[in-house]
Amino acid sequence: MTDIVVLGSTNMDLVAYVEKAPQRGETVTGREFRTIPGGKGANQAIAAARAGSNVMMIGAVGNDAYGTHLRSTLEHSGVDTDDLRTAEGPSGIAHIVVDDEGGNAIVVIPGANATLDHLSPGDEAIIAAADTLLLQLEIPLAAVLAGAQAARRHDVRTVLTPAPAQPLPDELLAAIDLLVPNEHEATTLTGRTDPREAATALLDQVPEVVVTLGAAGSLYVTRGAEPLAVPAPKVTAVDSTGAGDTFVGALAVALGEGRPMPDALKWAAAAAALSVQREGASVSMPYRPEIEEAYAS
Repeated sequence: MTDIVVLGSTNMDLVAYVEKAPQRGETVTGREFRTIPGGKGANQAIAAARAGSNVMMIGAVGNDAYGTHLRSTLEHSGVDTDDLRTAEGPSGIAHIVVDDEGGNAIVVIPGANATLDHLSPGDEAIIAAADTLLLQLEIPLAAVLAGAQAARRHDVRTVLTPAPAQPLPDELLAAIDLLVPNEHEATTLTGRTDPREAATALLDQVPEVVVTLGAAGSLYVTRGAEPLAVPAPKVTAVDSTGAGDTFVGALAVALGEGRPMPDALKWAAAAAALSVQREGASVSMPYRPEIEEAYAS
């Protein structure tokens, strides 16, 4: 088994399901409301654990009922929470509207995640013992940078999901081995709307890039090789929330186990395709036997 550390956010997702998302000033009637553990960090941790990795979560929850629920959800999925802090105040919250086409709109309120602005004593040793460090941008950038640089010092693979989309400092990108943006995030980082052009431009700063393209699959580029397009399985999407995190978690597991990148991308695509056919983020993430069956078929 590969060993993965996730440095990132934990949120409680407050999810409203509607036929069509409201426009500004509009009120619509929803068909269902659910409270689902999420956050990009926790989602990737759960995805990787269910896909077959040993996973440790470095993060923070509040001292509220949501914090207790978030911690227990991670543990139930097999994630080690010994380095998940409890901060005074509320846990992170994400308000999510999901329409009947499976699309979503999200507002994130950081809560306890905002306290994770540095590495605590012992964090670097935890990162150093891993094969891969997964990072996102729902915690303060200072902690993301510190984590990436700690991983680089110990030759640990760093994988960054640059979400929410924002410009990034050169010193952070210099410490990243694999960047996994979606189309919007790739455009934010490069100013280029064509995914292939954006991915190629990013190679000036990172050695490998995977741009996720939703139902169209993914695009992989690396220095000195032709771009590789990997299609996604054809499925009917119910809820795309967490699909990107499922993809990244599964991809990290596949690469950590030594799969070649083309095979790893197909395996991760199978995991993401399973997740979009179910409602919710963390609760939709598949277990390894499901991924293997979907990949084989």
